[in-house]
Amino acid sequence: MSTRHILLGLLAAGPSHGYDLKRRHDERFPQARPLAYGQVYTTLQRLVRDRLAEVDGTDADGGPERTLYRATEEGAAELARWSAEIAPPAPFVANEIFAKVVVAILAGGDPERYLREQRAAHMARMRDLTAVKTAPGADLSTVLSADYALTHLDADLRWMTTTAARLTSLTAEVDHR
Repeated sequence: MSTRHILLGLLAAGPSHGYDLKRRHDERFPQARPLAYGQVYTTLQRLVRDRLAEVDGTDADGGPERTLYRATEEGAAELARWSAEIAPPAPFVANEIFAKVVVAILAGGDPERYLREQRAAHMARMRDLTAVKTAPGADLSTVLSADYALTHLDADLRWMTTTAARLTSLTAEVDHR
């Protein structure tokens, strides 16, 4: 996920402080890794440097002085270009679970046990996500984000089931090479 484009998208709603952008990011993308304040301010500085955003003033509101940022016309054009761009399917799949199964075979470990334990971890995460999305008052962003994660976890579970069924053949193939 492109932090710079997400912040530009949040700025499209109007000028904001870094603190507000971080809070809105974390609300709008509830299953994403929360942004660190340092990441927000570093990204805002780069957006200003690249003329995609600019400082729209400062205010204090009875507290410390805060800088207000707004998207520029160039920023709006960049956001429109990025948001219309089709995300290409990944040409390579970096599957840590598969790598650990192969390494377990190579190192004389127990890939079957690893798959069982990984499955249990996935199931626990799926229960957590289901509770989040079915909680009273869950907003649509939370539900859709949880659905996305659940779909990916389900695909991993199906892959683990298939791999467990083929473990004898995989072991023979890995040992043979």
